Amino acid sequence: MQRLIPTGEAERPVAFAEVPPPLPEPFEALIKVEAFAPNRGETFLLEQPRPGMLPGRDVAGLVVQAAADGSGPGIGTRVVGHPAQGGWAEYAAIPTDSLAVLPDGVDSERAAALPLAGITALRLLRTGGSLAGRRVLLTGASGGVGHYVTELAVGAGAELTAVTATPVRGERLADLGAEVVHRVADARGPFDVVLESTGGPDLALALTKVRPGGVVIWFGQASRTPVSLDFFQLLEGPERVTLQHFHYAGAPYASDLATLVRLVEQGRLHPEIGRTSDWAETADTLVDLRERRIRGKAVLLTGGTR
Repeated sequence: MQRLIPTGEAERPVAFAEVPPPLPEPFEALIKVEAFAPNRGETFLLEQPRPGMLPGRDVAGLVVQAAADGSGPGIGTRVVGHPAQGGWAEYAAIPTDSLAVLPDGVDSERAAALPLAGITALRLLRTGGSLAGRRVLLTGASGGVGHYVTELAVGAGAELTAVTATPVRGERLADLGAEVVHRVADARGPFDVVLESTGGPDLALALTKVRPGGVVIWFGQASRTPVSLDFFQLLEGPERVTLQHFHYAGAPYASDLATLVRLVEQGRLHPEIGRTSDWAETADTLVDLRERRIRGKAVLLTGGTR
């Protein structure tokens, strides 16, 4: 079968290789991949790929071999999955606790755009607690996580302010009900909850935007710039602010995937897909995703020729 493997080259980060199909563990189903969606974080990992790295965490496709232990969906079932790696291939072996069944109304393209960004958004908002009537600040809101957080938070009754780099990237978020600003400094606080994903100087600035007793949930460092905090500067800001680290990962994912699929089917969640291409164009798409030339998610389809 065909698989995309890392090259270590900045402008051509992956290439096709002919490899044997994966051999599923008893708790894994074998999926014929129809679509996959790279994440910007994966583009950074590909700059210096670790030995044996097989990229690909967001996939949708068809079960062609059910799990030997009897768990999970049967042969012929359409699914979305979130494996630990190996999704950029014709076939992927995925634990059944990381799969969710797709109804007829949700296609593979939209489903593939859900897993990492959608699960992150769900778990991030749960960490923030009840949102109805609360003021929320979201930094680094341009990507897939920002889109899902905005739609889910506004739908839950939050008053959300989203920070995006450019007006174009903010248009969709404004349509979803967010107030959009382009610098953290321009956000009109105080906020009950700050969801901070850019790092660098933005984290320290975000801490000044929280109400006394509020919380800042730090879930990323998209700027790739380390954070420096000045204790005495913090003393001059709001009191008793909690700074909490967040990382979404941790199987099982099936329940959260099923929730995301249900919300899409009900028209309550709308994946923003900025580009859909044949997987022959994966390398170019990864570069464009890394350089922020794609708004929202990029989805690659394996059905065409390469």
